[in-house]
Amino acid sequence: MSKPLIPALAQFVAATAGRNMTKAAYVAVGLGVLSMVLLTVNPAYETAHRWVDALLWACLVYFVFEWVVRLRHMAQTGRLSLYMTSSAGVVDALGALAVPVALLIGIEPKTAWLLSVLWVLKVVPGIPGLRQLRRVLVLESGPLVSVLVIFLMVVFLASVAEYFLERDVQPQTFGSVPAALWWAVVTLTTTGYGDVVPVTPLGRVVAAMVMISGLGVFGLWTGILATGFAAETRRDNFLKTWESVSKVPFFAALGPAAIADVTHMLRTMELPARTMIIRKGTQGDCMYFIAAGEVEVDLPGKKVQLGEGAFFGEMALLGNNKRGANVSTTKVSRLLVLDLVDFRVLMARHPDLAETIDAEAKRRTLENK
Repeated sequence: MSKPLIPALAQFVAATAGRNMTKAAYVAVGLGVLSMVLLTVNPAYETAHRWVDALLWACLVYFVFEWVVRLRHMAQTGRLSLYMTSSAGVVDALGALAVPVALLIGIEPKTAWLLSVLWVLKVVPGIPGLRQLRRVLVLESGPLVSVLVIFLMVVFLASVAEYFLERDVQPQTFGSVPAALWWAVVTLTTTGYGDVVPVTPLGRVVAAMVMISGLGVFGLWTGILATGFAAETRRDNFLKTWESVSKVPFFAALGPAAIADVTHMLRTMELPARTMIIRKGTQGDCMYFIAAGEVEVDLPGKKVQLGEGAFFGEMALLGNNKRGANVSTTKVSRLLVLDLVDFRVLMARHPDLAETIDAEAKRRTLENK
């Protein structure tokens, strides 16, 4: 029994040494945070306090083990200092040491275990799109900071205005500028608790202007982030399509400028196995290039498989626009789609590519007779 366990343990340790979250780590985070929440619910904790305490200690032991394994691995690879100063290293250290240190310095156990909420930070690197969000924030930092300055200016000016207009009428709530700041922030963010409300006519005019300014400020932030995300998405799609286009033999000989031109025209399709792409007799308005995978063409009396680098569907664009055969995927495939209008533009810009596609179409016509 020990022989199968040793490779499994070694594989588990190797996976833990990596900087990505493992399934065991996700389970530990989930159980640990759930136990921490139950710790704060007195009836539930009093009923199952032994199980809750056991789960918390088990999760803590796992995170200490994970941290030690990564420290050892980074020391062996000569990257210990880099790891310890990285955000992942700091989060791992907090997850392993925060609760024990709090217990050692005498903090009450129920309060000390609240620090286990820091374990949630471990899942942050695995959140899809987080790197994209960070890049958007960096690229759009100028406009975002500019809107933040506008926000702070409006808050301060509104606070001073309301202090001047309302201090005599409501000295308890608008008796100072810092006191008026609370009202300004709540109003500008359109939260509107209603605990502090101007009563003078001019004070209400200022409040209305602040509320309208709040809509504008947050609209600007939303627009900046949405535009940044759209640009990043286009960039990522362009890079993925570029990589796929460069693998297709018909495009590999083109220069970078021409490939970029082609990339802007093509769209990518990710299809599972046994998916019908073309049905015989339907109207043809696009052709396909196989970037990865394989398709099967159902011709009269035979079936033809086309693999990576091949193309199909061009017959409907070159002559009769009716599809001549059924085409479906035989495995997971990534296709590049060229629409009819873009097909004609591309053929006009690159005559050599047009000749290649036309020659291949004629060859297939003779084969299919």
